[in-house]
Amino acid sequence: MSIESFEQGDELPVWAITRLLARVEPQTGSSRRGNSRKGNRQKDEIMTFKLTRRAALQGMLAGTAALTTMRALPAWAQAKGGTLTVGLTYEIDTMNPYSTGFLGDAQAAVIEGLIAPDGEAKYVPVLATEVPAIENGGIVVSDDGKTMQITYKLREGVKWHDGTPFTSADVKYTWEAVKDPAFIAESKDGSSEVEGIDTPDELTVIVNYNTILPTFAATLFTFGIMPKHLLEGTDLNTSTYNETPVGTGPFKVNEFVRGQYVETVRNDDYWKTAENGDKLPYLDSIIFKMIPDTNTLITQLKSGEVNMVVSTPYSQASQVQGIEGIEIIQGPQLSWQHLDFNFKRPSLADLNVRKAIAMGIDRNVIIKAQGGFPKAIKSPVVPVFDFYDDSTPVLAFDVAAANAMLDEAGYVAGGDGIREKDGERLSYAFMVQAGRADDELAQQVIIAQLKAIGIEATANNQTGVAYREARYNGGYDLIYGRWITSANPVYHDFWGTGGANNGQSYSNPDLDAAMAEFESTLDPAERKVAASKFQAILAEDLPTISLVNNVALIAKPVALKNFIPNPTNMTNFVDTAAWYVE
Repeated sequence: MSIESFEQGDELPVWAITRLLARVEPQTGSSRRGNSRKGNRQKDEIMTFKLTRRAALQGMLAGTAALTTMRALPAWAQAKGGTLTVGLTYEIDTMNPYSTGFLGDAQAAVIEGLIAPDGEAKYVPVLATEVPAIENGGIVVSDDGKTMQITYKLREGVKWHDGTPFTSADVKYTWEAVKDPAFIAESKDGSSEVEGIDTPDELTVIVNYNTILPTFAATLFTFGIMPKHLLEGTDLNTSTYNETPVGTGPFKVNEFVRGQYVETVRNDDYWKTAENGDKLPYLDSIIFKMIPDTNTLITQLKSGEVNMVVSTPYSQASQVQGIEGIEIIQGPQLSWQHLDFNFKRPSLADLNVRKAIAMGIDRNVIIKAQGGFPKAIKSPVVPVFDFYDDSTPVLAFDVAAANAMLDEAGYVAGGDGIREKDGERLSYAFMVQAGRADDELAQQVIIAQLKAIGIEATANNQTGVAYREARYNGGYDLIYGRWITSANPVYHDFWGTGGANNGQSYSNPDLDAAMAEFESTLDPAERKVAASKFQAILAEDLPTISLVNNVALIAKPVALKNFIPNPTNMTNFVDTAAWYVE
């Protein structure tokens, strides 16, 4: 059986991956970067794609329900209520939505914001009655075009899980708490841009901005509102809220065991009803189990210990297809896999080394190793966005050119084949999140490919919280990750000077300026121009190598209905209230 005979979704055995890695050989031909015919052809094959937002989403959704085992699951048959047990590949370190980027799924079922993105990545009202816009008067721009005011009208009758009414005072408190310098937040995006908040009555919130903030929907009030009556005057860093939060969502936390699981139960006083008048939510409970090792995760899916996995590893999809009562559906994701550099290492701060690494990586091998599901990508702006720039230049896979660049930069191979310069060997600790099979496969591919250009990368993998701490604190040389954005991305978080997710010690004033332009205008044409600027700068300066655009493979019970994949960082659990079983 040949490697080429495998179809998308097939799990590649060890022999196939070994053969793929064996194909990583120095290219023949010109040593000048960009002159190799083979290199240019590969650039065309890998990098030439142009998708409109609609076409890309349709393409991603085309595979929905294509990999399905349509057998009834007896425990769910023709019954509402029930418990859904979800397997997560990450550890939840806190239940405070502003303290972590590793909460996501459980947060969305418990804590609500004023608005949220739906399955088409369009914002819809949640605790607000409508999404503010210039057209409906919710957004008013000042005459000089430098500031704006946003008004939210809140829903009547919403209660916190303890029965206390939800009001505009809670929204104002959330802003005050997040912007407090004493609060250690994963991100304070959207808080410093707010000059002040007026609450003329219990159901009206007027937010006065000191600038134009087109990404307002992706920041502060979307992640979740916190209860003033419980948290005012407390230390939010150590509050019991961080383990047993009180929210307004369809489910409330019954028990949180750090590193093991979060058990949520139905909120019987939830404010929302179904279109047919049914009181929501339908399910009795959702349990989120933390299982960082994907082999264990799939084993528990087979045994029935979990019955839903929202991040099924590409390389293990074939194992899931035969599980009785479980189906796999594909969903779009505003997510990409990437390799990042720590600029504290002198050699990695050298653009020549970063460019050589970029030319030394063949995305096609990574895609094949991951079952053919992800797609090659040019930049961190995924193609579904209107401001994606297809003309962004990308360095093609070209081992000969990579070696020539390192030669010219003075990096000389030693007796073991590893290059060095000024006493520093090009030998790096390479981190991925341990237990994530797809990322570990990509790591194996990259380690083998970098060896061909005289660079040594050694796996130094960490699980859960340890990986997260290293990611944000720069505890790595090379790190592999997968970011996912909101429907209105805030890119400066990743590579902006002092950005919340910038653990790379990277700073580029030109990039800062381009991203500031992008994030400070409401004009779509101006945003597109600014986006093209920062995409070009990222492609030239290479603080990161964007490799592939992800799709979500979601393993769920066939009997679970009303489930709609959500492509954004608000996760698939935004609308759990409507899920039911039959």
